[in-house]
Amino acid sequence: MPIPTPKKYIADFEKMGLGMFVHWGLYSQLGKGEWIYNQRNEHEDVPQTMEEYKKLADTFTAEDFDAEKLVLTAKNAGCKYITLTTRHHEGFSLYDTCGLCDFDAPHSAAKRDLIREFVDACNKYDIMPVFYHTTLDWYQKDFNEDFDAYLEYLRKSVEVLCTNYGKIGGLWFDGNWSKRDADWKESELYATIRKHQPEALIINNTGLGNLGKLGHPEIDSVTFEQGCATPMNREGMEKYVAGETCMTINNHWGIGAMDFNYKSPKELIETLCACRKVGANYLLNIGPTAQGAVDSYQRELLGVLGKWVDIYGEAIYEGKPYPARCMGKNFALKGEDCLYFFFHDLARGGDANVVAYRNGSYFGATAFGNVTDKIASVEWMDNGESLSFTQDDNMLTINATGFPYGMSTCVRVAKAKLK
Repeated sequence: MPIPTPKKYIADFEKMGLGMFVHWGLYSQLGKGEWIYNQRNEHEDVPQTMEEYKKLADTFTAEDFDAEKLVLTAKNAGCKYITLTTRHHEGFSLYDTCGLCDFDAPHSAAKRDLIREFVDACNKYDIMPVFYHTTLDWYQKDFNEDFDAYLEYLRKSVEVLCTNYGKIGGLWFDGNWSKRDADWKESELYATIRKHQPEALIINNTGLGNLGKLGHPEIDSVTFEQGCATPMNREGMEKYVAGETCMTINNHWGIGAMDFNYKSPKELIETLCACRKVGANYLLNIGPTAQGAVDSYQRELLGVLGKWVDIYGEAIYEGKPYPARCMGKNFALKGEDCLYFFFHDLARGGDANVVAYRNGSYFGATAFGNVTDKIASVEWMDNGESLSFTQDDNMLTINATGFPYGMSTCVRVAKAKLK
């Protein structure tokens, strides 16, 4: 069965490859993650009622929030878009709700429309702004008492975002999984978006238990929360739908002051590669501090990822899934007139007194099956070194030289020009 042609804005999204997720709100002041109000009974020092919790707005100054620094952090990491929590489950909005509710940034100690600053910075540095918006709301009583009234409030909130900030990249919803059997009136909500932002991505997170699940016909990308994307079979689909993996940089979406479990640069690089192997984007989350700064560790960790992307970004942005059969985690992507071969666990060269070959590390002849394109030359993208190879029918064998001493990029990419 045929695979549908993606709409241009969906195809453009797929080529972006890497995005930065940002979870920031009133909960950031407590330093215990973004779900802390839901988990409040476990913490005596956390507000126990919403009336107490809402007072956090009185100390939410956002004095450390610098939208340009945030955007440049993403850009330096190789990200092409940022998805920011305009409103999370606590119900507090970082944008001016224009009278729908006074539980928003302009009515807090910040006295600013923080989403306006964010969008302006994105536009200045050519980063696509995407708006995360909760559909679950712990603040609004109507969520439990008058669901239809709540849904109209939600729709009007989204309409504000669609009409007050110019062209936006998309809306990323989260929370429908909280009432699986409810009528969320998605068609009305999405029609509002299409009316004002016809080329905005519409994404609705299906949650931890439904990775990659297709939803409403207007959805433009499926989600893989905290799980690496799997290949999508688009044969016979009425519409081409993209895929996106969203993952935390540690164990929490919002900042956790006592969360030291940060991922390594190697894990970030390998996850990005695993996503691109199946054509999905990698949306990597950070949690700014109480008043909006990106702490130095997260910033530097993203910077290391950005150095890797600087070297191999052409393959990440331009490469598309290719059906080569490879050993281990190795794989290939197809460019416009080339192939990109991704090598994991390459050994490092050097004197035997300083180099240890660990289990699984290797260099030398590496085979790739089902390579139907004819290869003219192969070279490492990082230093231009030519690699010898043989091709017998559809079997390609590349002599993958190991890392020279003083270098280890975790995943190394070779570019093969086609005949």
